[in-house]
Amino acid sequence: MRIYIMSLMLLSTLFGCKKNTNETNGSAYFGGEIINPTNDYVLLYAPNSQSETADTLLLNNNNRFSTKLDPLKSGLYTFVHGGQYQMVLLEPQDSVMLRLNTIDFDESLVFTGTGAKKNNFLVKIFLENEADQSNFMNTAQMEPERFESYIDSLRSKRLIELKDFAQERQLSSLFDKVAETSINYNYYSTKEMYPFAYYGYRNLRNYKNLPSQFYAFRNEVDYNIGSLSDFFIYNRFLYSHFNNMALEGFYANAPEDAIFNKNSVKYNLEKLRLMDDRVSNDTIKNKLLKNTARDFIAMCEDSVAVKQIVASYLEKSTNPDDKSYIEGLSNSINKLKPGKIIPDVELVNFNNEVLKLSSLVTKPTVIYFWTTNLKVHYKNSHHKIMDLKKKYPNIDFIAINLNDNDKKYWKKTLNEFNFSTANEYQFKDPHTAKQTLVINTVYKMIVIDKDMRIVDSYYNMFHHKFEDHLKELNK
Repeated sequence: MRIYIMSLMLLSTLFGCKKNTNETNGSAYFGGEIINPTNDYVLLYAPNSQSETADTLLLNNNNRFSTKLDPLKSGLYTFVHGGQYQMVLLEPQDSVMLRLNTIDFDESLVFTGTGAKKNNFLVKIFLENEADQSNFMNTAQMEPERFESYIDSLRSKRLIELKDFAQERQLSSLFDKVAETSINYNYYSTKEMYPFAYYGYRNLRNYKNLPSQFYAFRNEVDYNIGSLSDFFIYNRFLYSHFNNMALEGFYANAPEDAIFNKNSVKYNLEKLRLMDDRVSNDTIKNKLLKNTARDFIAMCEDSVAVKQIVASYLEKSTNPDDKSYIEGLSNSINKLKPGKIIPDVELVNFNNEVLKLSSLVTKPTVIYFWTTNLKVHYKNSHHKIMDLKKKYPNIDFIAINLNDNDKKYWKKTLNEFNFSTANEYQFKDPHTAKQTLVINTVYKMIVIDKDMRIVDSYYNMFHHKFEDHLKELNK
């Protein structure tokens, strides 16, 4: 999965197995080979572990790694390399080896060894789900009845394939449940997202005209599966579900010609209310509340609306650390409004020299970000900046690499593509700097004037509005 700033989907042991095995009974081996590695290690997260707790498996000279898990905690493990991640199901006496190419991370992933067949089948389901998502905007143009029939048939076909596969091999109930969840919750998510794509924001009010049984599947949904609290498919459904459920609150007492606005404070307050009302599991609820509040704060320029969202969030969350994070984020955002002086963070240049941002700014400056994990983005952004430098000679451009790994692969990428190393930096303290500047996506850009005052922030350097501002600053 190609996600740079990510929440790891750490799925714990879900259900009992057909065979009588304790979750810490026995052992298993896990290893493999990484082709075109982007750092020197693989991180392995155990089921139900915390995001900061991982085994670091170093690559040898042949880009291979291995480990023995003894005692084994049966379940889905998450392995991470260079900001990309996937999952492997490990049970007693498995000996699973993987082979993947970072250029096509998911598509190239193949398992071999004892326990490989079940994992290759799970990868097959994952790739089918991702293909569904890639084709969603096309299928979502179908009329509701035809759309429903189409995705119902896909779901039925995959459940039959799963049943046949599992019966032939007498696999565990754990495997069955993980596979069923991947199929069913992908189906649920697709139905929740449908009205947004089919009607569009301008006519979204018409979602009430969907067939009466269109959301009958909601009777099967459990909001409180704690063991699925970090599972990508489950989370994608929950966010899509509450996005959809909150529409009723958005349109209540709204004018007939009201156009849907996902950044409406009324809409986001309704999402927070629904999450608090329907979810009782603290882990799941707190994560939903935190991410909803975070996304709103990061995109909203109305300080009054932000205060309303923060107040509602603080009233509902039970996680002290999350509360501190949201309050800190709100404060950081207020310091990054146009007209404010940008925080003077410390940077490290290509020659490993530490410099303050203020020492680099002598004229209007564009700060943009990139990572070696997103090849298309860093190639396109650097080539675009080369063009902008020629068009706007009175503006400086500073690139900040956001790699979580060491400087080796950052520098290697610059040299490989013959990118100039001038005005290329990393943060000295990445964790603190990213929080201070609220960098939650590699696409963010910050424009400042010669006095370090923030002009604006953007998320698309290819948009005409971005260049319109550069024309003004270039004068």
